[in-house]
Amino acid sequence: MDCGGLEMRLLSRVAERLYWMARYLERAEDTARLLRSHTHLIMDIPSGSEPSWEVLLQTLDAEEGFSRNHRVANETNVLRFLMADLENLSSIARSIQAARENVRTTRDVLPAEVWEHVNELYHYSREHSASSVGRRNRHRFLEQVIGRCQMINGLIMTTLCRDHTNRFVRIGHLLERADMTTRVLDVGIGTLMNEERNPSTTDPLVWASVLSSLSALETYRRTVGPLVEGAEAVDFIFRDGTLPRSLKFCLNGIREELAPMQNNTAAMKVIDRARRSLSRFDPHKAGRLDMHRFIDKFQANLLALGTEINVAWFLTEQA
Repeated sequence: MDCGGLEMRLLSRVAERLYWMARYLERAEDTARLLRSHTHLIMDIPSGSEPSWEVLLQTLDAEEGFSRNHRVANETNVLRFLMADLENLSSIARSIQAARENVRTTRDVLPAEVWEHVNELYHYSREHSASSVGRRNRHRFLEQVIGRCQMINGLIMTTLCRDHTNRFVRIGHLLERADMTTRVLDVGIGTLMNEERNPSTTDPLVWASVLSSLSALETYRRTVGPLVEGAEAVDFIFRDGTLPRSLKFCLNGIREELAPMQNNTAAMKVIDRARRSLSRFDPHKAGRLDMHRFIDKFQANLLALGTEINVAWFLTEQA
């Protein structure tokens, strides 16, 4: 693979597939983390205060798709829909399938090992996703998905030349991560806004679950302190520039990759707007409704950024 030969000559259709490969891999991993953390929360939180399984559908904006085939949002139905349903665009199995297809069609610009490991992950998911919905096998399946996605991302990060191939992979990876981070936070905040079902004594458990689903709990305790408090947790996830899953880290990383690229003006404007908005927002002075509104606006910026990326680099061959 000639790194220099690929620079500036990456076809838009190849760039788009690399971008979506990264997004789907991140989506599969993040969804697995979310399901693992929610399962632990349900078991740890006092009876009567636990959030419903429908919260997971809200997080992934999957309520409409779920309601077409299911009447009751119980544990089994929700987990089967989010883990194994290939008709659900946000399920783990569907995300892995889509990642595999994007890798299959871009194998000439990726290390051979990437295809091998993604293909193995796909076959593992096909074999085990449906049978792992129950609690007996669920933890092992989710851990396998998380670990294998991490291995694939690490392989990509440590073998790809720092050219346009790597840029589109990293942009997709970070944009999907930022999107999932806002979704997890928003639903965590929404859960806590319902004080009748979730009294304040359970708040630390819910916030610990939110941090855990973002692989940030241990880092938070080392950096901020052992007690998990709402405003501190939100500020940490929003604005800690050293935390790989923070919004600030993701935005800075995307901007770093966009900066050297041609035709980046519109996308740079969107990301700079999002960065300014993030720097001005103070979770310590905001109520839960204020946080919810801010996240809505931030997600709109992420959607706009995705649109500008699509227009600037993926539609050029059709123009």
